[in-house]
Amino acid sequence: MSRVRVAEDEKQLKQLPQVDLWLQRADRVITDADKLIVQSPLHVEKLCMRGCCSRHPRSTHKFGKQIATILQEVNGLKENGDFSDVACKPPIPSANKRPSDPTVGLESYVNQVWSCLQKEQVGIIGIYGLGGVGKTTLLNQINNKFHDTTHDYHVIWAVASQDRPIERVQDEIAKRIGLSNEGWKSIEEKAEDIFYVLRKKKFVLLLDDIWEWIDLTRAGVPLPTQGNGSKVIFTTRRRDVSCQMQPNMDNNFRLESFKQFKEKVGSETLQMHPDICKLAEVVFPWVGKEMFPKLKFSYDCLADEKVKSCFLYCSLYPEDKSIEKDELIHCWIGEGLLDEHTNLSSARNRGHFIIGSLIDACLLEKQGNHRIKMHDVIRDMALWIAGESEEKFFVKSGVQLKEQPKAKKWEEVIRMSVMDNLIENLTDILACPNLQTLFLGRNCLKVTNNDFFNFMPMLRVLDLSHNMNLKELPVGIGKLVSLEHLNLSFTPIRKLPIELKALKNLKYLNLERTKRLRIIPQLISSFSKLQVLKMEGCCYQCSLVLEEMKHLNYLNVLTITFTSTSELEKALGFNKFISCAIEHVSLEGFRDSRSLNILALANLHPLYSLELSGYMVIEDVKIESNIIEGVGCFHSLRSIYLFDCNQLRDASWIIFAPHLERLFIRDCQGLEEIISEEKLSEVAELKGNSNLFSKLEFLHLNNLPKMKTIYRHALLFLQLKRITILNCPMLKNFPLNSNSAKGRRLIIEEDEGWWKDVEWEDESPQIAFFPSFKHR
Repeated sequence: MSRVRVAEDEKQLKQLPQVDLWLQRADRVITDADKLIVQSPLHVEKLCMRGCCSRHPRSTHKFGKQIATILQEVNGLKENGDFSDVACKPPIPSANKRPSDPTVGLESYVNQVWSCLQKEQVGIIGIYGLGGVGKTTLLNQINNKFHDTTHDYHVIWAVASQDRPIERVQDEIAKRIGLSNEGWKSIEEKAEDIFYVLRKKKFVLLLDDIWEWIDLTRAGVPLPTQGNGSKVIFTTRRRDVSCQMQPNMDNNFRLESFKQFKEKVGSETLQMHPDICKLAEVVFPWVGKEMFPKLKFSYDCLADEKVKSCFLYCSLYPEDKSIEKDELIHCWIGEGLLDEHTNLSSARNRGHFIIGSLIDACLLEKQGNHRIKMHDVIRDMALWIAGESEEKFFVKSGVQLKEQPKAKKWEEVIRMSVMDNLIENLTDILACPNLQTLFLGRNCLKVTNNDFFNFMPMLRVLDLSHNMNLKELPVGIGKLVSLEHLNLSFTPIRKLPIELKALKNLKYLNLERTKRLRIIPQLISSFSKLQVLKMEGCCYQCSLVLEEMKHLNYLNVLTITFTSTSELEKALGFNKFISCAIEHVSLEGFRDSRSLNILALANLHPLYSLELSGYMVIEDVKIESNIIEGVGCFHSLRSIYLFDCNQLRDASWIIFAPHLERLFIRDCQGLEEIISEEKLSEVAELKGNSNLFSKLEFLHLNNLPKMKTIYRHALLFLQLKRITILNCPMLKNFPLNSNSAKGRRLIIEEDEGWWKDVEWEDESPQIAFFPSFKHR
């Protein structure tokens, strides 16, 4: 693990698949061994005759066999764990496909820029126009044209920023061309390495959202004017910046919203009334901050001050990053922005209603069913409004900060976000008497001063998630007596400090994917107001969690991992557990049984996500023919993940999830089919049912060496957006025909040439195939 961390964090290499597999197996063996160690004192007590005999021979014999099995696995792992290399440079595709909205009114601009690119004497092309006019969308379209055509360019996408633009551009270029972090200490050192690589390549640099003139030479980018055939295309909101970067105005393209409006609407509509053109001209001329007062009209029309605060809160997240709806709503609840006197369910519903109203007001953008995004212009306006109001924000998210930021008036700050940076140490103590939200997630935190949280008495929301070097919490975290929301997910912390007992107001605790967490010193039961407890993927023993749950009278939402049939059965017989809203469940290991009655989980509501993983020995997931009422019993289930279930031959039980949206199956060595027609015939109501995957959006199949078919007959995929088929050499029969997608175009990511041997039910559907990352 030390070698992997050095390779990934410092050298920007990619962990080898065989190393990842070995580490997963080792982690599972360590977990199993830890459980045996905990049980060992009980078995030692059963011995007699100086350890030669046992008073319970059957139990002792079984325990001994478990130990022998673990030791055998340990020896096997040690023999196969001597890797000369643990990581390698990731393959670099010529161009990555980028998501892009339809080019409403931009078609002519795409053609003009593409035509200009073909001119040998043109090296730099500028695209400028006011925020929100479609510059990034246009650049996305240019990028995707490179992806879809044959060429000899190396295409690099980089986004600048208002803060430290050269450093950010350098980091994105370095990552794209496969440069590792060689301990660069300055811009100049990094530029030298970038130049050394790029000078040998014919490249296209797509540089989005620059705010000032960027010295390409200082960044290490060879100037395209040096006759190497390379190109640079940039976007900016400012005409003067565009002229500085490219003085020849013939190679600068101004995007005009009024011109696009006229092209899209058409002359006939424009001539219907003389005021149409006048009003359009009034709407479109403002640029930059001059536009904010006009855009603010949508903000001023929001229902009340709480809704306005919810909108401003979204600007704490990094520019151009999507935001998970549930995560955002729980932060709103933690800050008290939703009615604190309603129950949790009503507050969450209120949160979803507010998100819907902000989308309707065009202040947020929908990103699928579960995420949203704030346009960078709207985000700038929100930060401008926050700066003008009493809600003082300090926002430096996603700007490549490496050190703890400085500010003159910490006492005025109410919300602070430095998430998505490179900060390692928090050594300076901040006096923030009014701070209510602090986002520190997605950094590189290693060291935090024990007194760092001492002077934040009003803090209600703290996010430390996705800090992959954070092994322990400062004891001073116990001083946060007002804290209601604590997110520690995806961190390698090993124990929770006993000082957390002081957090009497805590209502939300997220410990998901804390794979190293072993010690929670009877803390959970002390959080008497706790409403949400997320522990899926946490290594802390489930039985101990269930014991402490007895004291949590307000617990409403739970996610959890079970590691054995006995654990699951105990939980299902526990009324406090059943009464909670169980949203995500992971079944991991389950080495004490070879069969599983999946319908035992049918009483868990509303179960959104279910994962089976951890080298299970389960051979059969039963579909009981006498439980007809079970058909479609997982109505709320949206995501299913099957990993390392090597003994399973099929996954026919997924027919009980009629609203399934995402199905991911990976590394199941014995899986031969997803839905068995034979098993389906056991449930009369499902015979000949072609709607099994009618709600499915994403299907991902990887490393299934025995997989022969998904289902033997064609199915309707009415919502399917993407299929990924990798390392499935036996899969030759696919449940698609010309009617499967109802005229929609399907995208399949596959091993190069896999689709040529596939047998379709009849005429093949309209499909776009493209190779997986490793083949691009």
